[in-house]
Amino acid sequence: MEAQVPFAMKDFHTDNGGEFLNWALHRHLNRRTVKLPWTRSRAYRKNDNAHCEQKNWTHVRQLFGHERFAHPQLVPLMNDLYAQEWSQYTNHFKPTFKLRKREKKDGKTKRLYESKPQTPYQRLLASADIPETTKVRLRTEHAQLDPFALKKSIEVKLKKFFTALGNLNREATKP
Repeated sequence: MEAQVPFAMKDFHTDNGGEFLNWALHRHLNRRTVKLPWTRSRAYRKNDNAHCEQKNWTHVRQLFGHERFAHPQLVPLMNDLYAQEWSQYTNHFKPTFKLRKREKKDGKTKRLYESKPQTPYQRLLASADIPETTKVRLRTEHAQLDPFALKKSIEVKLKKFFTALGNLNREATKP
């Protein structure tokens, strides 16, 4: 992941689940030449990962639904879709509103969002922390992308994925 994102990691925050906390991750973070602060969610505090849970909805559930997939053969199909079209589409063409602040008044919370939504790509270009060479590379990548072609490719890969899932489920239920 670090090699793919256009910025340096400053810290690492993980959920407490066993799918996140494992020895491979522990070794990776501890063998780094530059150590990162590594924090974990507090047990039984569901609000610690509210932003992650929101992204589970927009990045996972809206794409694949709520079903759990028990077939390891599907992993390469999912990974390919995420690594290629889905990440480009969401990062370059799917704007989101960023929460500016929360105000409590009369026992109710009012959320104030920025007035104009931006894509992650636009946020990176506006950031002073991103080097100009990285911004040039991102602009070049963006100029070569077609949102309509990406969306069509996403739909083709999803159809292939769900066809494979249906075939695997039928094979699993045969006597």
